[in-house]
Amino acid sequence: MAAYQDLSTEELQSELARLQADYTEFQARGLKLNMARGKPSPEQLDFGLPMFISLPEDQRPLDMNGEDTRNYGLIRGIPEARQLMGELLGVPAANVIVSGASSLNLMYDSIARAMLFGVRGNAPFSLQAQQGQLRFLCPSPGYDRHFAITQTMGFANIAIPMREDGPDMDMIEQLTASDPSVKGIWCVPKYSNPQGITYSDDVVRRLAALRPAATDFRIYWDNAYSVHDLNPDDGDRLLDLRTACEDAGNPDIWYMFASTSKITFAGSGISALASSEANLDEIEGQMSYQTIGPDKVNQLRHVRWFESLGGGEDQGLAGIKRTMQQMAELLRPKFAVVDETLSQDLDGSAVASWSKPRGGYFISLEGLPGTAKRTVLLAKQAGVVLTDAGATWPGGDDPADSNIRIAPSFPSVEELKLASELLAICVRMAAAERLLAERG
Repeated sequence: MAAYQDLSTEELQSELARLQADYTEFQARGLKLNMARGKPSPEQLDFGLPMFISLPEDQRPLDMNGEDTRNYGLIRGIPEARQLMGELLGVPAANVIVSGASSLNLMYDSIARAMLFGVRGNAPFSLQAQQGQLRFLCPSPGYDRHFAITQTMGFANIAIPMREDGPDMDMIEQLTASDPSVKGIWCVPKYSNPQGITYSDDVVRRLAALRPAATDFRIYWDNAYSVHDLNPDDGDRLLDLRTACEDAGNPDIWYMFASTSKITFAGSGISALASSEANLDEIEGQMSYQTIGPDKVNQLRHVRWFESLGGGEDQGLAGIKRTMQQMAELLRPKFAVVDETLSQDLDGSAVASWSKPRGGYFISLEGLPGTAKRTVLLAKQAGVVLTDAGATWPGGDDPADSNIRIAPSFPSVEELKLASELLAICVRMAAAERLLAERG
């Protein structure tokens, strides 16, 4: 296939006419496929079904210290769940609070608490904002729901370009050191959403060693895909942020988040917030007016289930890894068919490139500038719903209008092949239209 930029105007017009005919055929198929979000497939969710019977009917559901999980209390979660989620995140149990299904809820609450009460003796963000708009750093392309949290709280979201090894650290260091209105940074450090990038050791160390002008600046480390390797025996390695922060003399600068949402049940898993003990003491004091305790029965259910998979007591992390090996068997063919189909239909055209992640939940496609919105619209009109173009940038505004997030997890392999064939047609149609428009 020749690069579209090298085609004559007549050749490009002929190519567009051929693509329009193929596109019309797809429209006639009446496809109804949704690839807008990274939802687990029903087959993935089925792995956790036996967990419902992981608690014996003839025994009271007591935690390891004999506390009845059906009752009030234990705001930080039951000890065995804190231990398990600490192992998942690579931090001690003492540094963990375990809560309900959504880590996004914990992130939202963390920002909201800072708005209301401030961070470690500093004035509440809401009061500081009266002196001028506060700012938040957003590695982009990135996770739209992160950006929405800080946008709805009134922050100015600042896009930070992503590099092959993580966000642009030169820009981050300059902004945080010079501007006390910069209060935090969103990070998806392993298999980033949507590009699948894992931060390098150097990037993690430079983040840990930041010297922000704002003493209430925090790193919001959403390690959502810490065990989501497509090849569990050969996954990416991520440097431990907590240790890096302590080594850099910044023991309190980090908040870390994770959940089992894409390990057990997306709507009824467990989540964790980890940080320094000093930060957790402050957070627990504020949470004590918000809740009398999380769903501890569900926490116990998860622990017992993972331990049963791992081979016995204190083997919960082994059980998680076993589950993720099964997940990888389901997800690998899905990522592969998207890559293979796009390669077959787009290689040589010079109108798109896409990531080839080693884990996580997404593929990031870059089309020609000015074509993403048109591509997504064409796909939708033919029955395939993608994430809105621009969603991976703060405010939904991709300055190049080029990035498209692909979520392969929910459809079947067969559906993904069809959707990828259609996507390739839409990418090429949008590119041909753009190039012809530029030629007048």
